[in-house]
Formats: sequence, C-alpha cells, structure tokens
Amino acid sequence: METVIILVFVFGYLAITLEHNIKIDKLIPALVMMAISWALISLGIDDFTQWFDSAKHNLMDNFGMLPHEEKMHLMEETLLHHLGKTAEILVFLLGAMTIVEIIDYFDGFSTIQNAVNFNSRKKLLWMFSILAFILSAIIDNLTATIVLISILQKIVKERDVRIWYAGLIIVAANAGGAWSPIGDVTTTMLWIGDKVSTGKLFSYLFIPSLICMVLPTFIASFLKPFQGTLELQEADGKPKNKYSSTMLFLGLGAIIFVPIFKVITHLPPYVGMMLSLGVVAIFAEVYSNSKFAISEVGSEEHASSASHSPVHYSLSKIELPSILFFLGILMAVAALESLGILYGFAGSLQDSMPMLGTEYHGEGVSDLVVLLLGVGSAVIDNVPLVAASLGMFSEPLDNELWHFIAYSAGTGGSMLIIGSAAGVVAMGMEKIDFFWYLKKISWLAFVGFIAGAAAFMVTRSIF
Repeated sequence: METVIILVFVFGYLAITLEHNIKIDKLIPALVMMAISWALISLGIDDFTQWFDSAKHNLMDNFGMLPHEEKMHLMEETLLHHLGKTAEILVFLLGAMTIVEIIDYFDGFSTIQNAVNFNSRKKLLWMFSILAFILSAIIDNLTATIVLISILQKIVKERDVRIWYAGLIIVAANAGGAWSPIGDVTTTMLWIGDKVSTGKLFSYLFIPSLICMVLPTFIASFLKPFQGTLELQEADGKPKNKYSSTMLFLGLGAIIFVPIFKVITHLPPYVGMMLSLGVVAIFAEVYSNSKFAISEVGSEEHASSASHSPVHYSLSKIELPSILFFLGILMAVAALESLGILYGFAGSLQDSMPMLGTEYHGEGVSDLVVLLLGVGSAVIDNVPLVAASLGMFSEPLDNELWHFIAYSAGTGGSMLIIGSAAGVVAMGMEKIDFFWYLKKISWLAFVGFIAGAAAFMVTRSIF
C-alpha cells in the first residue's frame, strides 16, 4: 500500500510540474493526490506497521500491534494536526493577500511608479532590483513580482527590454523573500512551524540574500540590454487617489507589524495578520466613503465596485487557486510523513551523501543535501520540498540547517523560470520563453545562488 501511495504522489507531482504542457491547473492534481493518499491510508490502515507522530516528531514502531479502532483514532488525530498546521499558513496568506489587494484598491503602488523620473537603463535596473528585494520581504516575493512587473509595463515600452528587467526582478524577489519570515511561502512555513525565528533569520540570511541579489544585478548592469537610455511611456493621466500613499505605507506597516506581534505575544502569526487586516480594513472602509475615493478611485473596475465594501472587493481578487494548491500539496506531503516514508528517506539520504562542510548537531545532514534541495526547487516546486524537510529533519528552533534550507529553497528556484511562484507569474505576465530565460538569466541566478550559499557558510561560522 505504501508503494501505491508513493506512486500517487509521484504522478500527482509530475502533473503539477507539467501543468503548462498538459493544460491542467496545478491545484487540481494537488487536491486529487491529497484526497486519494489519505483515502488509501484509511482503507489500508491495518497494513501499516509504523506511524510517524508529528506532534512528538517520533516514529511509532508498535503501530502495527494496535487495534483497528486505535489506529483509526490516531489517523484522525494526525489528520487534524496537519490540517491545523496547514490552516495556520493558509489563513496567514489570506490576510496578507487581502491587505495587498486593499492597497491596490486605492492605487497605492502608483506612488512607486510616480517615483521613476529618469531614463537610465542601468539606474532603472538597480531601482527595480532593490525594490524587489525590499518589497518581497514585506509583501512576499510573488506579490512583489506582480506589483513591480505591472509598474514596469506602465513605464517601459519595449517588451524585448522589459523581459530582461523581469528576469532580474525574479532573482531579486526570491532573494528578498528568503531572509524575511513573511517573504516566501517556504520561509513562512518554517517560521510558523517554529523552526526559525525572525531575529535569527535576519542575522543568518540577510547578507547571503543581499549578495544573491547584488551580484547578478551588478553583472547584468554591464550587459548590453542595460546600457544607455530608454524611452519611457507617458503617464496615463488618471487622477491619483489622495489616499494612495497613506494606504501604501499603512498596509506595508501593518504586514511588518506581524512578526513584532508574534515576538510580543508568542501567539501564532495568523493572529497578528488578522489584527493587521482588521486595522487596514477600518481605514479602507472610512476612506472609501469619501466622495473623492468613490468618484476618482483610479479605475473603472474600482469605480463600479465603489458602492461595495473595499474589503469584500479585495477578497474577491485574491489568488484562491494558490491557497487551494497549498492545501493540497501540504496535506499530500503530510500523508507521506505520517507513514514514516519521509523519515526513512531522510536517513537513507544522509547515509548516501558525502559530507561537505558542517554536520548539524551530529545528525549527518550534509551541506550538499541542502544545496541539492535548492537546485531541486528550480525543477520542482519548493513548497513540497520544504514541507518534506519538515518531516525529514528534527533539528531544534534556529538550528543552522533550517536557515540554510530557507535560503536554498527560497533562492534556488530562480535558476529556472518555472522554479518559483515569482518566475511562473512573470512568465505569464510577459510571456517569457522558458529557453530564453534558461539562456539569458539562469546563469546569473546560479552565480548569485552559489555566492550567497558561500556567504551563508561564512556567516554560520561567525554565529
């Protein structure tokens, strides 16, 4: 039965990876393989000899001797445990996405667009890279990429030039998301799972992530596409919402407050995110009732919905398919973890890999394993890879292993355009060809990834 469940996961994972080829959204195979995996566990519960207790993080070797009723009860408890942990991540993401959509409702990001008053290609490259690095740490790398490419499309006329900027935005956004607990889904998973803390994450990963962004940008600034000046598009002439700057800084400040709230109260991050969403929503409702916000909200789409709550409108705009995908993939990985498959895989991986650098607390986890995880995240989605690592390794809070995993999984995806959510969304927005990215941008991302990994090893030795 274990073999059948593994095959279900492999085929489901393959369907996720090939979603653009088979024209089926990745959330569908994720949900199907999650449901089938747990159904097979329930139907074949008496055939399993071991069970992984996720709450205590140990393997129950006497599981096969338990009566059927106890096995079913334990399975239900485990399923509920994983659903609770997954729900924490999903509710957190829902809150963050809604705040970003509220900012956009008031055209908050136009403040950034209006700051561009120069036409130097090199200067524009550095501006977008630095913005991507900072914004992704606050509003996550996926959203930062959407915002910045949307702004880029309103500034730069030539698509052949824009896709170069988009490629470097992907690299910078993934690097920026790695050092912040709210900057990338995988980092958020590690943070909510009590594997990393905000302070240590910043201490370990800020410099490596900065190098991972700066080095590719520096090299790219000498390439031909970033030489000279470019023709900027004229402003669209739409009246600016008078609350745009206020909502931009209020929204970003509210999201930044979430880690601070967690440190003060020790409550799960989603509680702080809900508080931040509530505060931002209050201001949004008050501002939307003003005559200016209704008559000159900045777009026809907003104007048509101005009579409705801006919070309701923002909730209708969030990426629900992404939320369902994370539900499916995290719960499918939880099924493999519960059967002890990931635990056994971790042991065999550690035994077969040669040592490179540090062994974490004598567990025999090689740096090479973590680097390969980063390379693997470029080929397949980094979310299940990190979810699997949570079930494979048992190191304590703020162990260097977790920080290296956060860096590798977060930045390794930049090496292929399909390797990260930021890359996939940029691919869709600018119709970037897979092989164009592979030829032009992948080597820059690889150089940044390796340089940042080396910097992490130096930083680790200092701490």
